[in-house]
Amino acid sequence: MGNVNQAEFWQQRYEKNSIGWDMGQVSPPLKAYIDQLPDSAKNQAILVPGAGNAYEVGYLYEQGFTNVTLVDFATAPIEAFAECYPSFPSEHLICADFFSLSAEQYQFDWILEQTFFCAINPSRRDEYVQQMARLLKPQGKLIGLLFDTDFGREEPPFGGTKEEYQQRFQSHFDIDIMEPSYNSHPARQGSELFIKLQAKSARV
Repeated sequence: MGNVNQAEFWQQRYEKNSIGWDMGQVSPPLKAYIDQLPDSAKNQAILVPGAGNAYEVGYLYEQGFTNVTLVDFATAPIEAFAECYPSFPSEHLICADFFSLSAEQYQFDWILEQTFFCAINPSRRDEYVQQMARLLKPQGKLIGLLFDTDFGREEPPFGGTKEEYQQRFQSHFDIDIMEPSYNSHPARQGSELFIKLQAKSARV
């Protein structure tokens, strides 16, 4: 499926409110991670790709993080976020294909993964890993959640296994944490892995 069709697909999902994966709140494991960060982290460059309704972006902003960038190629969630947070810097709201972002233009200290990996076609997962590594500064981190389950479907969300993820990520990342999430939302209990991955120093 081409990028235009993908964008239209997600735009239609938001317009029809067909977003059953949406929890309506900040993901508890990600909130816990954000809450333990020191104040010195609040000016770090953070990317949230495929952010959807972007509860985590809103929470980071509310907690005083000053350099958060939201990327989504559906306009609906970006417009909704801008309406909720009118003082959020508009230049940090980017309607674009994540895979088209240039590493020469964008570099981040860490990237937050929340229901983006599971939304892309599984055939692009290696490309995802490579692009994540490109967009991170040396030793930058990829933090977030991956589904540890098989949904048995041919449309998003797509699941996977810890073994698959380890195999895919190990070429570009050192795996610090990839373990079952103990504090998932009740609707996702037992089906999520919390990940903390560090980009290897060699640029890709």
